[in-house]
This record gives sequence, structure tokens and C-alpha cells, in this order.
Amino acid sequence: MDRRTTIKWVLAASATWPQLTRTAWAQAGSAPPPRAATAPPTVPTAGGYGTDPNLMQPHHAGDFWPLTLSASQRRLAGVLADLIIPADDHSPGATSVGVVDFIDEWISAPYPTHKRDRDTVLGGFSWLVAEARRRFGKGFADLEANQQRAICDDICDAGRVAPERQDAARFFAVFRDLTAGGFYSSPAGRKDVGYIGNVPLTHFPGPPPELLRKLDLL
Repeated sequence: MDRRTTIKWVLAASATWPQLTRTAWAQAGSAPPPRAATAPPTVPTAGGYGTDPNLMQPHHAGDFWPLTLSASQRRLAGVLADLIIPADDHSPGATSVGVVDFIDEWISAPYPTHKRDRDTVLGGFSWLVAEARRRFGKGFADLEANQQRAICDDICDAGRVAPERQDAARFFAVFRDLTAGGFYSSPAGRKDVGYIGNVPLTHFPGPPPELLRKLDLL
């Protein structure tokens, strides 16, 4: 099974997103990793956008709240997102459809779930950088693809991950879900799964005959 198919299954099966909190670190008997030096030192304090935004008005990154990721963190996020959903013969990779922008907006939003995901992602980034340097002497984004995959393979399945990497596995699960959410809500992602909703029609031709036959209605 290829990685993209696996991600589709994960997205469909995900009912909740694992949260990596300081409580989880405490229960694991270890301290959370230090945040990257470039990470903002405080939690977002913006008040949110209140009522639904005007979707007819163009909006740009950072219009609603200050964004979180530094240039180096955005690079790391892009490398990891493209490992999770790489380009193939049918669709572009995650970064090509703006997944890094989606993740940055998400973890910068001043709402409880988003704030928790912010701590999860920033803590996970710090772990990835430290683990990459421990194993290979370089930051994660500077490793060869096979080295990056070797680290990800050790934390991508919470059911078989080593006990000392449970927290890293929770981070990977959150980041994987954010990557899938950003990709499959984009036009390219919707096309990749064959979603045809939200498309204006000049007329309604009715349900496809093959579907009616499958339902014994034809």
C-alpha cells in the first residue's frame, strides 16, 4: 500500500486527534523537549475573528492573528508534510497546495484545541531536530530522504513505537492529521479522492445508471 492511500485511510478513520500536552509528558516520566530557539515565547493572545469572516473578501496570511512558524520551522514543516503526502502521478505533494500555510494558520489560532496543537507541533519539531542531530549530525530538514524516513518510521505507528518515543508518536499523529486535513480540503486533494461536491451545475442529470443498478433501482 502506498503512503498516499494510507493517509486517505487515516483521514477517514480519524475521529479525534491525539493531543500532546505537558500532562502527557509528565505521565511518561520525562520532561518536554525544549522549544526551538526561533519559536515565539508566548501563547497567542489574539481574540479570534468573532463572527464568520466575509468569504467574498480576499484574506491573507496573518490577517486574523499573528502566525507562529519561523522560516526554518516552515521549511521543516514542508519537508515533513511532503514525506507524508508526496507528489505522485495523480496529484501534487502537500506543500504544493499550501499545507504549510494551513498548518501555520491552524496552530496560530487563539482557540483551545489550536493552542494545544501549537504546543504539540513546536515540541515535536524540537524533538525531530534533536533526534536528527543525535543520529546523523544534522537538522532534520538537512538530512537525506532515507534518513528522514528512518526517523519517521520509528514514530509513525503508536501501536509499535518504543516506549521512550510515545510522545513523539503523538506529535506525528497530530501533524499527519493536520497535513491530511490541509491537503484533502484543497482542490487538488478533493480531486485526488474523487470528491465532486461544491461544483456548480447548469442542470442535474440525475444519479449515474451504474449507481442505480448497484442499488437495484434500475
